[in-house]
Amino acid sequence: MMQNHCAAPNCTSGKSNRQPLFRFPQDPERCKKWVEKCPRQDLKEKSPAQLYRYYRLCGKHFEPSLIDSDPQNTVLKDDAIPTIFDVSSQPQNGQLKRGKEMTKDDETETKVKKKVRKTQTETKKDDIQTVPEEDENKEYLKSLFEVLVLLGEQNIPLKGPSDNKQDSLTSSNFQALLEYRMNAGDEALKKRYDANPVNKECCSSAQLNQLIEVCEECIRGELLEEVRKNTFFSLVTDDLVKISGEWYLPVFLRYVDQANCQWEKFVGFLSFEGDGEALVERLLSELTDKWGLNMEHCRGQAHSCSSTHFSKIKAFAAKLAEKYPMAVLTPRSTCDLNMSLASGMALSGVRLVMSTFKKIESFFSRSASLQLELEHAISIFYPDKEEKANELKEVCRTSWTARHDAFEVAVDILESLLLCVDSVHDNEDMRWSDQDTHDALEISKALADFEFVMALVVLKNTLSLTRAFGKNVQGKATEAHFAANSLKAVLHSLTEVSDNIDVYHEFWHDEAVNLAAAMEIPGKVPRSFLRKHRSEPGTAIRPESYYKEHLSVPVVTHVIREMNELFCENHLKALRCLSLVPAIMEQNKSTEPEEENVQMYKNDIPNAGTLPAELHCWWVKWSHRGKGDSVPSTLHETLQLADVKFFPNMLAVLRVIGTLPTLSLEDSCDAAYRRFRTYLENTPEKFRSKGLALLNVNHDARHDLDSMVEAYMKTYPERENV
Repeated sequence: MMQNHCAAPNCTSGKSNRQPLFRFPQDPERCKKWVEKCPRQDLKEKSPAQLYRYYRLCGKHFEPSLIDSDPQNTVLKDDAIPTIFDVSSQPQNGQLKRGKEMTKDDETETKVKKKVRKTQTETKKDDIQTVPEEDENKEYLKSLFEVLVLLGEQNIPLKGPSDNKQDSLTSSNFQALLEYRMNAGDEALKKRYDANPVNKECCSSAQLNQLIEVCEECIRGELLEEVRKNTFFSLVTDDLVKISGEWYLPVFLRYVDQANCQWEKFVGFLSFEGDGEALVERLLSELTDKWGLNMEHCRGQAHSCSSTHFSKIKAFAAKLAEKYPMAVLTPRSTCDLNMSLASGMALSGVRLVMSTFKKIESFFSRSASLQLELEHAISIFYPDKEEKANELKEVCRTSWTARHDAFEVAVDILESLLLCVDSVHDNEDMRWSDQDTHDALEISKALADFEFVMALVVLKNTLSLTRAFGKNVQGKATEAHFAANSLKAVLHSLTEVSDNIDVYHEFWHDEAVNLAAAMEIPGKVPRSFLRKHRSEPGTAIRPESYYKEHLSVPVVTHVIREMNELFCENHLKALRCLSLVPAIMEQNKSTEPEEENVQMYKNDIPNAGTLPAELHCWWVKWSHRGKGDSVPSTLHETLQLADVKFFPNMLAVLRVIGTLPTLSLEDSCDAAYRRFRTYLENTPEKFRSKGLALLNVNHDARHDLDSMVEAYMKTYPERENV
């Protein structure tokens, strides 16, 4: 089968010294020259076609002038011939004495050596016979892993839709590709297939699960090793995912690599089954004991979670902060602050709004025709405000349901939305599919519920106070630094609303009633609440009182509590350290960065004693630039400065700040999260796999098949000769 390592004997290139691999030439004459130069006798017996298909030589065996490299590819020149080989282990002519020069002592010595070699050969006969068998098994396993990696990277289900038997892979995509390889000449697979004539399989379902498990562990090991090399990191989790009927917590790690680039990598799933303290301890144990993460180096944590599992995630975050105080709790840059605040509320009205937003996003992204239908409805409700209508249409062409101003937009287009989905459901001109009309009805029912309208209005008015702050703190470095100094004003406004909630709620209720009346929706208490309290004596509950107690007060209280937890003093100090970014220093020329903020990381820097002097020199360097001189305006640009290495303490602090989940990343640095979301959207639940998800999301990583084979043989030694 195809080799993913160098065919030259004694070649040390591999995991620790990666080299580009080049195929043997297809041209017979050039191929012959390669074989003559390569000190492997067995290659002379193989045809040029076999050599081209299955064998490679690495770049170490070619003169550098014969290799053309660019950022996209590494190729050989057309006439390249390998000439550099280690022949130190090959017999040298000078090491053998010619017969005429041999003395009697030499002849006696030679006879003794021959006798010794003969004895060694006989005693090691069994070992020699087992070598080909072990190699054959490795080739077989490598073929399996190669097919697994290929399917996983392309997100092709291993089992086809017709696979009903859990223990059979007869009709699977995995088996089909193995059979294709056998037909193409893979002898190791063919021999294993012929040895199993009953099931006609190269690999059982149980063994496939083992292969996936080993593949997952190897890929995660590579990722975690990269994180460990760079010391500090932040832990980031996403919404829980159901795989094979169980809940799992997706885990990402954010770090700054040796080239001072920020990265966020997906490293796998943690089982989220269980409750209480036992669940929290098991999660921490898996991170530290099983995955080998040193949580003492964790400098931040962020969690995206819906209200259903919110309390469990909060308990996990609290335990993490208790054991590792430097792991400050922050919001996550990939989820707008307001949406994150709303997602954590366990209130029925808020849950209705959030679930309806997801349905709206899915519905209108389905086709351009549905989007045009919504824009037509917006024009109907804004006949005399063309500029406003065009602005709303433009917003609706984006993923507006996840934006920081989603609730304001929803209130503005609520009537248009209801008209649109009602029109699709009626389907008078038979333009829409049954699925479209069904989904339109589901959305219409939610929009026409007064609880939805009331919750939407409360969310809009409460979160309008945090909207600008959230946009800034998750924006550019200059904006995030400004936000760190404006939190007090935000909390003051929220507290003022809380202290006068009676007055504010009255305004909010009136706004919701007027909006609902325009859509002919009666203002009433939710039917589910009335059913639960039907037998209780007393007067009927007024809608205004109900929504104040069960919606307005809890929403405001939740937002204040979360803002205080997400932006604790240590988090604010970390954000204020963005004052080290040259553009921010230039804006504040008269004010030297506060040493108190940087001192937060005194144990993470190489020389705390020189910190004050170095901080002053850094400030002088950037605050006295001439007019018109361009200076780095982002954390990424600052980390890439050539002379930042001359300020080791500043570099260390900037690298730690770079791990904070709050700060937005460069587009290419958060690709793992986008791939992860794509995997979930494109993969039905029955085809999801922990291992294959990790493989697919990290498809750009180097997958060492030899390491996977070694790990498998070590983990499952009983299967080596099965």
